[in-house]
Amino acid sequence: MSQTTTGGLLLCRAGPLAARPAAHILRERLLLAPAGEWSVLVPEAKPWLGGAESVAEVLAGWGAALALGSNWPVLSLWWEEGRSGFVLSSGFRRSAAYEWDAAGRPHGEPDPGAMRVLAARLGLDPVLDLEELERLTRPDAAADGDSRLLGVIALLARAGLALPTGLTPGEPADRLREAARVTPGAERVEWSGWRDTVRAELAVVEDSPLGPWLRGPKARLAGAAQLAAGAPLMMWAARRRSPGWLAAGTVLVAHGAAALAYDRARRRG
Repeated sequence: MSQTTTGGLLLCRAGPLAARPAAHILRERLLLAPAGEWSVLVPEAKPWLGGAESVAEVLAGWGAALALGSNWPVLSLWWEEGRSGFVLSSGFRRSAAYEWDAAGRPHGEPDPGAMRVLAARLGLDPVLDLEELERLTRPDAAADGDSRLLGVIALLARAGLALPTGLTPGEPADRLREAARVTPGAERVEWSGWRDTVRAELAVVEDSPLGPWLRGPKARLAGAAQLAAGAPLMMWAARRRSPGWLAAGTVLVAHGAAALAYDRARRRG
């Protein structure tokens, strides 16, 4: 791998329709393209240049933010200064990461369980695919950092990933951007204001495991329960002149009313 080659990709275990709202939250200029049953996000800019964070740290942070409110994982691939690696983010669960040097050898303090976590969270075969993933961590005189990431990509094809032409680990960021621009179905994603960002965040939450508690029967039940608990608590606290319990009752009533109002608005919408 060239010492000056720097770049990265974000692979979302979801289609563009689901990945687009989450990508808006990053407030970055990105290109979103379909990648088989997945989506790929390519940075248009290079925020790691001149900043305090490396491309690995930038991509890992973006991946964690994307996965935090989603019910699908995000795999961040990166390469810079003769090193390459990946970070797998999945909601609030601990991320899994692995890194190789230019000769394809494990770099730093590799996580021995990273490949097992990768296979489990991406739905790969726990025996055959895991064995091939773990082979990528063993010495190989013919390997380099690029080939290690290409090995990961090849295995993910069994989970429905099909990277568009030109979006190959090891390519410079400028070349990745140009390849993404001419990919069929690609679109630009960028932040367009707080109102759209809030809508995007709500869309992401609605698509997450918390979605049923934001709208629908469960949301209405939870809102009604908060009102039922909060109103008597407020009256009791007022009689006892207890500001602490009065605040708690007020919060419950406010949350319950807001939940019911949001659910009603969404049903009308």
